[in-house]
Amino acid sequence: QVQLVESGGGLVQPGGSLRLSCAASGSILSSQAMGWYRQAPGNERELVATITRGGSTTYADSVKGRFAISRDNAKNTVYLQMSSLKPEDTAVYYCNAVNDYVRDGLGWGQGTQVTVSS
Repeated sequence: QVQLVESGGGLVQPGGSLRLSCAASGSILSSQAMGWYRQAPGNERELVATITRGGSTTYADSVKGRFAISRDNAKNTVYLQMSSLKPEDTAVYYCNAVNDYVRDGLGWGQGTQVTVSS
């Protein structure tokens, strides 16, 4: 069974940066459009960035210009570079496929906590 493992979160001051990584066992990650999602307490999970197999990206308006998603298909890894972090970016961050069917089949990893606070 494919597992998604997110890492790189932590506590950072407003204006700081973090780089998240998502590694997958097996090769499914390299064959799928992937996304980074986040869920803050009391909120629904939201999609913040996507990347196609070919590297085309999209971003939620709330993170546009501050976050950058990338992928290394050879390493079955997806990254999220986060800059100019704000307290409202505080959430648990997850990666998963963009396709609903594939995403449901993969399930969710444990996520990585990002806390932006002074």
